[in-house]
Amino acid sequence: MMNSENWIYCPVCKNKTRLQIREDTELKNFPLYCPKCKQETLINVYKLNISVIKEPDAQTQSR
Repeated sequence: MMNSENWIYCPVCKNKTRLQIREDTELKNFPLYCPKCKQETLINVYKLNISVIKEPDAQTQSR
């Protein structure tokens, strides 16, 4: 069985990152860094499906 490899693309700017994944790659809460737009995004990867984790924005505490 031949494992296919795919590049991970930045979900923000859609450019290629420095990482490749295979069919059997599993990532959970992985901080993906894009060298082009310098953004870090949390992703999950399972069977070549990449999903972006949306973090709630930090709320300031009011007194």
